[in-house]
Amino acid sequence: MAPVTLASDKGRVIGTPDTAGQALSVRGMTVSYGAAPVVFSVDMDVPQGAMMAIVGPNGAGKSTLLKAVLGIVKPLSGQVRVFDRALKEALPRVAYVPQRASVDWDFPTRVIDVVMMGMTRELGLLRRVRPHHRARAMDCLARVGMTDFAARQIGQLSGGQQQRVFLARALAQQADLYLLDEPFAGVDAATEAAIIAVLKELRAEGKTVVAVHHDLSTVPDYFTHAFLINRSRIAQGPVAEAFTPETLDRAYGGRLATAPVAQMADTGA
Repeated sequence: MAPVTLASDKGRVIGTPDTAGQALSVRGMTVSYGAAPVVFSVDMDVPQGAMMAIVGPNGAGKSTLLKAVLGIVKPLSGQVRVFDRALKEALPRVAYVPQRASVDWDFPTRVIDVVMMGMTRELGLLRRVRPHHRARAMDCLARVGMTDFAARQIGQLSGGQQQRVFLARALAQQADLYLLDEPFAGVDAATEAAIIAVLKELRAEGKTVVAVHHDLSTVPDYFTHAFLINRSRIAQGPVAEAFTPETLDRAYGGRLATAPVAQMADTGA
């Protein structure tokens, strides 16, 4: 993908992205929960094989953008293309990991059953689970280090363990595009390391990963691309180009100390 050209227009960043070879393309996305838009006229392009962080302050519309892309919330306007096809046609190729806080963890189900929910389209309404389905589910649990918990009730797990199980459910879909909403929120260091290792494995397999992310210090290490948003798009592109002190200052309204980001850029971290 050619680098995205960005220019400042009285504080507003505009761009002319190349739409070829995109895993996800969004045009003119606007979402409102009331009178004022939460997301306004956002364009976004995610190249195939990228690991992209969606970054911005609280209330910037990061999670709302992800939900609008998936149709979980209804936008006022906007078009979504997944691998150059309409979302409805490409949905089997998309896996979604929601915020852990949005899930009812009191629902009485076992870990292995949660993972096999990722195969719902394949199993159908009758849920005829074959040995190879169960084997795939166990393999996905192994990838996130949770095989010993397969028979455990999901509500009995810690927050980090629950997040690993939901990642395993996404893996069971065998998708090509993975969308994750704050996958590292409220998890321990071991779980964060396990999750990012799996996500990097997915990218090595040619998959595409997009994640809402809050820890700015880990963006250069975890991700290849960044998308900065504060209701409208601020910047997008490879981390070295889009994730800079200037774009962060614009996204956070000057409320962020960006010296560490500049140091990372200087050292190549």
